[in-house]
Amino acid sequence: MFFSRFERIIAWRYLRPRGGEGFISVIALFSFLGIMLGVATLIIVMSVMNGFRAELFNNILKFNGHIHVSFVDNDEKKLSTLKKKLQKNPSVIQASKILEGQAMAIFSNNQARGIVARGVSKQDLQSQELIRDNILSGSIESLDKQNGLIIGEALAKYGNLKVGDTIKLIAPSISSTAFGFLPRFKEFRIGGIFSSGNWTYDIAYVFIPYKTAKKFFNKARPELEIFLHSPHMVDKISHKLLKETKWQAIIKDWRKTNKSFFEAVMVERNVMFIILTLIVLIAAFNIISGLIMLVKDKTKAIAILRTMGATRSSIMRIFFLTGSTIGVVGTFLGFLLGITFCYNIESIRQALQNLTGLQFFQEEIYFLSKIPAIVDLNEVFLIVLVALTLTFLATLYPSWKAAKLDPIEALRHE
Repeated sequence: MFFSRFERIIAWRYLRPRGGEGFISVIALFSFLGIMLGVATLIIVMSVMNGFRAELFNNILKFNGHIHVSFVDNDEKKLSTLKKKLQKNPSVIQASKILEGQAMAIFSNNQARGIVARGVSKQDLQSQELIRDNILSGSIESLDKQNGLIIGEALAKYGNLKVGDTIKLIAPSISSTAFGFLPRFKEFRIGGIFSSGNWTYDIAYVFIPYKTAKKFFNKARPELEIFLHSPHMVDKISHKLLKETKWQAIIKDWRKTNKSFFEAVMVERNVMFIILTLIVLIAAFNIISGLIMLVKDKTKAIAILRTMGATRSSIMRIFFLTGSTIGVVGTFLGFLLGITFCYNIESIRQALQNLTGLQFFQEEIYFLSKIPAIVDLNEVFLIVLVALTLTFLATLYPSWKAAKLDPIEALRHE
C-alpha cells in the first residue's frame, strides 16, 4: 500500500482539531466546504446548461424542421412534386408545405401584438408531433375552415383569449381598392390552443390554413419544411435535394438558421465552466495556506519524527495525505450533492417557490416551462478529475516543505 499505517495515523491526527490549532482547523473547514460546493455547483450548472441547450435544440427542430427548401422561380408545382418524392425517402419523417408571413394581431380588447402567421394544411399540421400532441383546447380540425386559427398558450394568456374568440390579422402588404390603397386584413376565429414548451413560439406563432395564407400573403415564398430522423443527416439530404432540383433550389438547414444562437449557448457554457472552476481553485489555495501553517505549527513534531527514524518521503506522504483527504472527501460529497440536486431540481424549485412566494424561473425569460437538467457522465468525470488534480497539486509544495525541514535546526530554534 502507498501509505503505511503509521503515516495514516499521523495524518488523521493532524486533521482533527486540537487545543491550539483552532485557526488552522477553520482554514481546513473552509477549504473542504469550498471544494464541496465548487464541485456541486459545477455539476449543477453544467447539467442545467446541457438540459437548457438540449430542450431548446429539440423544441426548435421539432417546431421548425431540419431543412427548408424553396425554389428560385417560386414555382409551387415543383414544390408539390418534390414533397411527394421526399415522402418516399426513408430518412424523412415528414415534408410539409408552408407559407409564412409577419402580421399584426388585434384582439377584441383592442390589444395588439406582432406575430408570425404560418400557413399549413390540416394534414401536415397533424403530422407535426410537437403541435399534435400538445393541443390544450380545441382541435387542429379548425384548419379545415377558411378563417380557422390555432394559437399558442402564451398568446392566449397575453390577449385573454379562448377557443371561439376572434382575432384580426393585418398583413404588412397593401390592397388596391376603390378607396385607395388599404392594409390587407382578415378576421379569424380561434379553433385551437397549443403549448410547444417554448414561450417564444407560443407567443409569436399562429397557424392558419395554407390556402388562406396564400391569398393573405400574396407575395410570400412557399417552402417545404422537412423533418428528418436525425438532425445530423442534413448534409446528405441537402446534397440529394440540390441534385434532384438541378441546383435551382434554395436550401437552409437548422445549423445555418440557428448558428449564432447555438454558438452563443456553447460560448456561455464554456465560460461558466472556467469561472466556476475558480471556486475549486480558491479552495485549493486555502489548502496550501492551511498546510503551510500546519507545517509551521508542527515543526517540533516533524523534527521528533525525523529523529525517531521517519524518512523525508514519509513526512511528505503524511502531509500529502492530510491535504488530499480534504480534497477527496470534499470532491466526493460535492459529487453526491450535485447529482442529487440535478435529479430533483424541478421539485426543489417548486418547493422554494411555494416557500418564498417568488418565481425563480420565468418562461418569458428562459423560453422553457421548467428547469431542464441533463447529467453528462463524461463531464462529471472531468469536473471530479479537475477538482482532484487541483487538490493534489495544492498539497505538493507544503508537503515538500515539511519533508525538507532539518530536524536539528528545528529543535535548536524551539
